[in-house]
Amino acid sequence: MTSQTTVDSAPPVTAPSKKGLRGHPWLTLFSVAIGVMMVALDGTIVAIANPAIQKDLGASFADVQWITNGYFLALAVALITAGKLGDRFGHRQTFLIGVIGFAAASGAIGLSHSIGLVVTLRVFQGLFGALLMPAALGLLRATFPAEKLNMAIGIWGMVIGASTAGGPILGGVLVEHVSWQSVFFINVPVGVIALALGAFILLDHRAEKAPRSFDLPGIGLLSAAMFCLVWAIIKAPDWGWGSGSVWAFIGISILCFVAFALWENRVKEPLIPMGLFKSVPVSAGVLLMALMAIAFLGGLFFVTFYLQNVHGMSPVDAGLHLLPLTGMMIVASPLAGAVITKVGPRIPLAGGMIFTTVAMLGMSRLGIDTGTGLMSLWFALLGLGLAPVMVGATEVIVGNAPMELSGVAGGLQQAAMQIGGSLGTAVLGAVMASRVSNDLPGNWTKAGLPPLKPGQVGPASEAVQVGTAPVPKGVPAAIAEKITSVAHDTFMSGMTLACLVAAGVAFVAIFVALLTKRGENADAANGAAHI
Repeated sequence: MTSQTTVDSAPPVTAPSKKGLRGHPWLTLFSVAIGVMMVALDGTIVAIANPAIQKDLGASFADVQWITNGYFLALAVALITAGKLGDRFGHRQTFLIGVIGFAAASGAIGLSHSIGLVVTLRVFQGLFGALLMPAALGLLRATFPAEKLNMAIGIWGMVIGASTAGGPILGGVLVEHVSWQSVFFINVPVGVIALALGAFILLDHRAEKAPRSFDLPGIGLLSAAMFCLVWAIIKAPDWGWGSGSVWAFIGISILCFVAFALWENRVKEPLIPMGLFKSVPVSAGVLLMALMAIAFLGGLFFVTFYLQNVHGMSPVDAGLHLLPLTGMMIVASPLAGAVITKVGPRIPLAGGMIFTTVAMLGMSRLGIDTGTGLMSLWFALLGLGLAPVMVGATEVIVGNAPMELSGVAGGLQQAAMQIGGSLGTAVLGAVMASRVSNDLPGNWTKAGLPPLKPGQVGPASEAVQVGTAPVPKGVPAAIAEKITSVAHDTFMSGMTLACLVAAGVAFVAIFVALLTKRGENADAANGAAHI
């Protein structure tokens, strides 16, 4: 049976023990954190397993790309609609369904014997993950009083950051010592724990003004717009940014977004009331989340290749070298929540993006022989910069939205991050590809190597873009050493430019952060609980 209360009229809870453990704010945070950890972890842990999956199932490189792309595409497209489902039917139910579906899809992937089934089930993982993520934020928004909400979101952000950054470490250990299937099987016991805790602890808060109907045309238009946009971003590296197909999908996406906005102004209970974007802090928070993801996820994408292919580290060693980033996010996220509670989000957010800008500039100076100490400095500074942004932008978006739209606001926050991450990887990937294509032939010739034939330029450039040296079989060791040196030098040139572009994006985000302010509606949570 569902335990439900109406947030706006709920009596203050001064002693949680009188009600038992159900609805206790800190236990609620612990419960949703377990579920959120699964989704965040799967964003990066699977990347380490891809080579093993490719070899075991005989998949093509394009097939393996869709293991990741299918997941992120489904997640990005469904997040806002999933948030609406939580607002309509209750975030507790939506969260628990998301946990069950995500864990079941994960277990099914581990039992799969074809790449097509793996990709299909990854799409289902993304859909159920989309149900889970906004619901977690909606539960926190309704459960915590305003003075504790930032701290709760800080810990929530810490879990996401630590899971995202820790994925390669855990994935490397599991793939090397167990199997690629274990990367997915691990979600089953975690899901069982999240389900048991959620069923026992979570209380289904609902706002009095929660929507009672569905905006099906709005859902269709928004889903089509998001799909076309993310699809164009995913396919741009293959088709080229000058391709007519890429811009056709972008054009369709823009038309769908315009049609969606026009429709939302006419329907009685819209999916996303357009008045929400009249709030400058909400709009700034969404944009800031996207810019942060472009700089962070786009820049970090090349760092993993730098560590493994240029420095020759194993996946586990590369993950360990990123511990300063993970550790700083773990430490700084709750501290950032406390600071934001005292002084508001504007200064911490701007400061965070300043740190991020400096960190990306520092990473642009990394070289082939850079030592662990200097790397750790820039990674730690990046973690210090990201922590207040993850916490503060989330609070700005969710806190400035009405209580009855907390799920939609949570969906907006996550959608902005997913689109920003996809856009960052695609755009910075294009920057890297362009620099490598321009520099590789000249660097190759300067090294005194035999000129590349027309049919060899493309494959060689693709290899260099991920830091791999295109050394043919059977070449003398001296020639192989020259090719490796040219490949790594060219890769570093591309990574330098990509990090500089990421630094530019982070710099713009500093000024966006100055438009944010504390959530005007956060005090509505005061009636939900007092800790």
